[in-house]
Amino acid sequence: MKETNRIWEIDFLRGIAILLMVVFHAVYDLRTFHSRPLDYLSGFWYYEGKLAAVLFMVISGVCSTIGRRNVRHGLEIFAWGMFLTVITYFYDAGSYIRFGILHLLGVSLMTAPLVRKMRPWLAVLASVPVLALGAFVPSIPVTSHYFLSVGLTYDSFYSVDYYPLLPWYGIFLLGTAAGNVLYARKRSLLGIEASRSGITRLGRHSLAVYLLHQPVLLALLWGWSRLFWQ
Repeated sequence: MKETNRIWEIDFLRGIAILLMVVFHAVYDLRTFHSRPLDYLSGFWYYEGKLAAVLFMVISGVCSTIGRRNVRHGLEIFAWGMFLTVITYFYDAGSYIRFGILHLLGVSLMTAPLVRKMRPWLAVLASVPVLALGAFVPSIPVTSHYFLSVGLTYDSFYSVDYYPLLPWYGIFLLGTAAGNVLYARKRSLLGIEASRSGITRLGRHSLAVYLLHQPVLLALLWGWSRLFWQ
């Protein structure tokens, strides 16, 4: 969306998602690199991280019904996902990102021309088997990594960021349904002006924040640990 035509509440929700994600990654870093007693694999922090991811998926689905450059935007996001794949591979080949949130959002947006005009009830209906298959496919035994993008994993598989198409593409479809219902007129639903809020501005630059926040977090936590934890 052009800057002048942006729907501010979508940017605001995206900003909330970014904040949730940054907090989750801070918890991850504290546990992984500083041995703080925080559990991000279950309980509150696990679901806090999942909430951030689901918000991104729903918002992407909504935006796909409003914007016109979905394929181009999807290719850009997927390319950045592949960049993170390379970076994380050289950092830790045992847990690097194969198909993370950026890969998922990129592929989803590239398919948007096929689903963005789908009737809302049909999009909801289509999401049901996608979500259901996502609960089923992990139990299928495979020995190859070629099917990771659809949720088929081998026994020793582990990745620090993994969001396969099954079931998560179903959330994107639900987002397209919401977009077609709520934003058929492609304008804000709220009659108040909040486009200059900090969270909204953050949401407008979500990709840049996503790519840069982890190095910044690591540096800040390293400095904090040197000052106060030694």
